[in-house]
Amino acid sequence: MQTFFFTIRIKMASGYIPPINYGMVEENLHRSGQPNEMNLRFIEKLGLRKVIYLSPDDPDLVYLHFLEDQGIAFEHLGVNETNRSPWAPISEDTVLEALKIILDDSNYPLHVMDNLGSHRTGTVLGCLRKAQRWSLTSIFEEYRRYAGKL
Repeated sequence: MQTFFFTIRIKMASGYIPPINYGMVEENLHRSGQPNEMNLRFIEKLGLRKVIYLSPDDPDLVYLHFLEDQGIAFEHLGVNETNRSPWAPISEDTVLEALKIILDDSNYPLHVMDNLGSHRTGTVLGCLRKAQRWSLTSIFEEYRRYAGKL
């Protein structure tokens, strides 16, 4: 019974809750971990056109149904990796595929995500920052901000 009232209280007071490790990379380019039901109102406000999912495991079905209902394209890039362990490093091919999508303005507003929004997302966005001629110090600082203590 206590869980029921806690859930109602969250829904009433939730407003717009960003997903774990959410960040705005640039205007109309967002990053995060995989959203849950409490984050859907926030995601809806972003007006996304496309989502890139970098994890090898399957995304949450509630989130997939939400994207379908909103008419948001979903690109699951991590699924083609040879080592499908969530702990395996992201492949160069996956990074290049993601960068192709990111560099295509027709995909914006765009959301890049993985399970927790840290390592795979950070790797892809670190490569984007390098292409934007950021210094390595700045790239590593942004990576650490989302990855936590290494």
